[in-house]
Amino acid sequence: MQLRPFDELELEFFTTEVDSHVGVLRLDRPPANAHDIDVLLELQRAVESIRFDENVRAVLFGSENDTFFSTGFDIQELNDESGRQVGYASQTSKEVMMKIRSTDTIFIAMVNGHCMGGGLELALACDFRYIGNDESYNIGMPEISLGLIAGEAGTQLLPRYIDRSEALEMMLTGETFTPEEATEKGIFDKIFAPEEIEDAAFEFAEEIVQKPSVAVGNNKLAVNEGLEMPLQDALVHERELQNRLLGSDVAKEGVSAFLNDREPDFLGVELGEKEPGADE
Repeated sequence: MQLRPFDELELEFFTTEVDSHVGVLRLDRPPANAHDIDVLLELQRAVESIRFDENVRAVLFGSENDTFFSTGFDIQELNDESGRQVGYASQTSKEVMMKIRSTDTIFIAMVNGHCMGGGLELALACDFRYIGNDESYNIGMPEISLGLIAGEAGTQLLPRYIDRSEALEMMLTGETFTPEEATEKGIFDKIFAPEEIEDAAFEFAEEIVQKPSVAVGNNKLAVNEGLEMPLQDALVHERELQNRLLGSDVAKEGVSAFLNDREPDFLGVELGEKEPGADE
C-alpha cells in the first residue's frame, strides 16, 4: 500500500511536518479557519495518512492563525448550498471526527485562539486538549443562534467530557466562555500561557513517542470504544486488545528491560532498529 507520508502531503488548507516522530498538523484557512467540505476532505486525507505512517507516533493539531483556532463550519456555505449538501458535509465531518477517535495515534489539540462551534468539535475529537489562557479567546457552541444544533458530533462528544446539564445549557444558550472557564468545566485538559502551549504539548508528545505505539493505541481504543459498550462487552474488548500485545515484540522488550534493570527501547524495536529483548 502506497500512501504519501504525512509530512509530504500537498494540502491547500493544512500544513504538515514531523519532528522527532511527532506530527504537527495546522489548519490554515484565513481569515478565521472556518471549514467547508473541501477542508474536511483534506483533514480526512491527513488523518488517513497519519493512520498508516509509522514515522508519526503522536500528533499535535493546531492553527497557523494567531487569532483563531477555528470558528467552525463556514456560515456562508449555509446560505450558498442546499440543505442536502450541507447535511452531507455535516455527516462527513462526523465521520472524520470518528476517524480521529478510532485512529490508534494520540491527537493533542493546541488551541491558541477563538474556538467556536465546529472548531470546538474538532478539538473535542482529539484525545487531549491544551489551550492558551488569553481571556480574549471565545469558547462555545453558538449554533442555536442560527436555528441549528452542534451538528459535527458536538451534541454527543461534549456531554461525554462535562456534566450533561452543563453541556446542554451551553448548546441551548450559545453562551461563550474564556479559556479558564472552559478548562474549569472540563472542556480542556490543561491551560498554559499562549507562548508556552506548543512546547508543553510537544513535551507530552515526546513522552508518548517513547512508549510502545501499539500499546498506546490499544489503550486509546480500549477507552474510546469500550466506553460505548456495556461493561461486560467492554471487558471482552479489553481482553482482546491485551491478547494482541501479550507475546508481542514490545512486550518482550518491556519484560526484558524490567528484569535486566534497564530502560526499554520501544522506539527502536518498533522501527526495526533493535532486536526485542536483546541487551546492549
